Amino acid sequence: MSRRRLLQTGISIVSSTLVSSMAMTDRKKTKNTPRASALQENPGKGYIDAHVHVWTSDTKRYPLAPGFRREQMRPPDFPPEELLAHARPCGVTRIVLIQMSYYGYDNSYMLDTMRQFPGVFSGVAVIDEAARPREVMRRLRKQGVRGFRISPMGKAVDRWLDSPGMEAMWRCGGDENLSMCGLIDPDAIPGIARMCERFPSTPVVIDHIARIMVGNPNREEELRQLCHLARHKNVSVKVSAFYALSKDQPSYLDLGPAIRRLLDAYGPERLMWATDCPFQVQGGHTYSGSLALIRDRLDFLSAGDREWLLEKTAQRVFFW
Repeated sequence: MSRRRLLQTGISIVSSTLVSSMAMTDRKKTKNTPRASALQENPGKGYIDAHVHVWTSDTKRYPLAPGFRREQMRPPDFPPEELLAHARPCGVTRIVLIQMSYYGYDNSYMLDTMRQFPGVFSGVAVIDEAARPREVMRRLRKQGVRGFRISPMGKAVDRWLDSPGMEAMWRCGGDENLSMCGLIDPDAIPGIARMCERFPSTPVVIDHIARIMVGNPNREEELRQLCHLARHKNVSVKVSAFYALSKDQPSYLDLGPAIRRLLDAYGPERLMWATDCPFQVQGGHTYSGSLALIRDRLDFLSAGDREWLLEKTAQRVFFW
């Protein structure tokens, strides 16, 4: 499986094939609801992982979205307890959960996890842009959601941001300080830039360095476009998904030049580290290996830079 394909297994699909009536209200708690374990501690000073997915094999309690099957869930589950078993020993005390594509617009499992681990998790939800998005965004904001995943998946990349629903989401994002979190390839950057011009107060987060991979023949031009997006002051970038973007594994040092260019363009205050677990802990990759690139291996990062990338940027964007 290619690195790009492996990364895409973790995306939340925003397309017309998902059912707009999927429930996003709270479910009643049962014995199968995610629960706090002995791993839970009071979150405080520590690193923040800005991008992780969780899911459960209990598809009766948390049904899969239409078009998904249990055999597509790899691993079969990745509950918060398992995530914390990777994160806590590395000094990660808070984590941003990204709604998993398996559940479509039903954010219940993510929200239940956030409730059961107070203060540990923030959330990025997926909603139907055609189903009263402002109302839904405001409701989810009250439940700790701080961003909304958007993607051109299944749509023409030059038109995917043109709908009235997408306009409503961006406008609400600016009004409520809710981030538009773009899972995009570089060809979608011009569209994001146009929306930033229209909605300059809306916070924007670009996932996984816009999936610009080492070895891509167009990489220099793609990085130039991503760096140019920094002219919009409310755009931040996740330095993440090293398992998918790097060829120099497990050190990931070949990502250093791109990270340095992003640092020069955005400053450390608009870059944030993330793993994209569970994919970062599969196939010989490790949680600690991802963290070590930022914490230990890139000598051009100052102590202050590392503090922003490993904590303060994600805190500003997702924990308020």
